[in-house]
Amino acid sequence: MQNGSSRQVTDLLTRWRAGDREALDVLMPLVYEELRRLARYYLRQERPDHTLQSTALVHEAYVRLAGQNPPEWQSRAHFFGVAARLMRQILVDHARASHAAKRGGASLTLSLNEAVAGSKGKELDILALDDALNNLAQINPQQSQIVELRFFSGLSIEDTSEVLGVSPATVKRNWTTARAWLFREINRSEQP
Repeated sequence: MQNGSSRQVTDLLTRWRAGDREALDVLMPLVYEELRRLARYYLRQERPDHTLQSTALVHEAYVRLAGQNPPEWQSRAHFFGVAARLMRQILVDHARASHAAKRGGASLTLSLNEAVAGSKGKELDILALDDALNNLAQINPQQSQIVELRFFSGLSIEDTSEVLGVSPATVKRNWTTARAWLFREINRSEQP
């Protein structure tokens, strides 16, 4: 998204926060394709027979966004960070429901890219990833947020830096540490 569009999105987010529901109607077409890109990114990492489609994921995220009291939007990147968190929650909720429906059957898995797991194509139960991220959040909330923003929303180092209000160097350092911690934690949880 170009700088002018970024400012327009930020202005619409501010108007939406102030109670202008029409701003949300104008905003959604501007961000819809980016949200679909995020959804496709997530779902490409799911197993091939996953039943949730990218359009359904975007629409569910939209319903949740529109139905809540919006936060104080800082920027376009902040909006996509919140959308990423919602999509993660939707995927986790979907995995839990599928797991419960199968009464202990196979859970949903993500194919983690080497950016997080360190080994290309490593499959991981999305519930295990969620648990590991929740554990990381208790130890280091910022590192957990960085993983969420980078992995789940595909934000760049710079956009993640903007959302969190820290330097890009801090994001890079914490990203490296968090990936190593998650890799170790995931491997530990897979041990019999």
